[in-house]
Amino acid sequence: MDAARFAQAHILGQPVYTPGKPISQVAREFGLDPAAIDKLASNENPLGPSPKAVAAAAAALSEVNLYPDGGCWDLTAKLSERLGIGRDQLVFSNGSNELLELVAHVFLGPDTEAVMGENTFIVYKLATLLMGAKPVEVPMPGFAHDLAAMRAAVTPKTRVVFLASPNNPTGTAHTEAELIRFVRSLPEDVLFVLDEAYAEYQDPAPDLRPLIAGGWPVLCARTFSKIYGLAGLRVGYGYTRPDIAALLQRVRAPFNVNSVAQAAAVAALDDEEFVRRSRESNRAGLAQLEAGFKKLGLGCVPSAANFILVAVPEAARAFGFLQARGTIVRPFGSMPGHLRISVGTADQNKRCLDNLAAFLAS
Repeated sequence: MDAARFAQAHILGQPVYTPGKPISQVAREFGLDPAAIDKLASNENPLGPSPKAVAAAAAALSEVNLYPDGGCWDLTAKLSERLGIGRDQLVFSNGSNELLELVAHVFLGPDTEAVMGENTFIVYKLATLLMGAKPVEVPMPGFAHDLAAMRAAVTPKTRVVFLASPNNPTGTAHTEAELIRFVRSLPEDVLFVLDEAYAEYQDPAPDLRPLIAGGWPVLCARTFSKIYGLAGLRVGYGYTRPDIAALLQRVRAPFNVNSVAQAAAVAALDDEEFVRRSRESNRAGLAQLEAGFKKLGLGCVPSAANFILVAVPEAARAFGFLQARGTIVRPFGSMPGHLRISVGTADQNKRCLDNLAAFLAS
């Protein structure tokens, strides 16, 4: 019997997340030397991982015969002190993706809705659909969230509002004042999820901790995948009200953050020099790419993150052309005519711009 006949009906229409192509796959597909390929598709840190994190991860490998600390005690202690919040306000996850799924498990289900932008991180929609809930996608003029329109989209069925700032994949961001006004306008039974995956690239980033302390239903999600360079270890976290955190803990899998990832994350938090260099390198890379796009006559969306959205004619063909030349970028079917390009090193950015110039000349 076909397994689909006894699967849950809503799963049959569930979209599948498509990640950026890995270097090894592109190397095989185009017969390229992996060392000559630049992956600028997944917003990874081009400087590599935090050196302090690598050393701590290596040391932790000697004890991988033991289960990890299911409560992430050391990481909780470090973050609660740094953020000035209670230990009971933190929830850890296998990357921030899992945290978004935990939110969906707790707050979404049939006959409920989640509000989000139409050009934002696809996992919000996937997690909503997975629970049989309805994603309400709000148009984003100028590739930025329209907060007034998002508020108007909230109904008695709304349980969650997802918003990323800086937003992936457009790079746009909101001010602290804008976010505070928006949260204060929401009903008290709607959870506001602020995805701060790229917040460390802002200086300073909006701070919603006072709202959380004041009792507002806010969850801020962060990750060690981006500025700390630990994408391969999959460790993320959220901070929120204690009662909301307790509900999320009920659906969190045991040992969901492995011991190597925990050790690396604790050490990465102390690697302030690496974070500073990463931020400075990113700022210079954005300027380099923006100047290069302008020279090529290509428009782009000003970015507050570690990637940039650029308008490219025949973007789907450009994507294949660049891959064949060893530059992996990210196309989006929802935004035809655009490519998202992660900020690389100065050399990687130059090769990307040179390949774009060659495509335009072709």
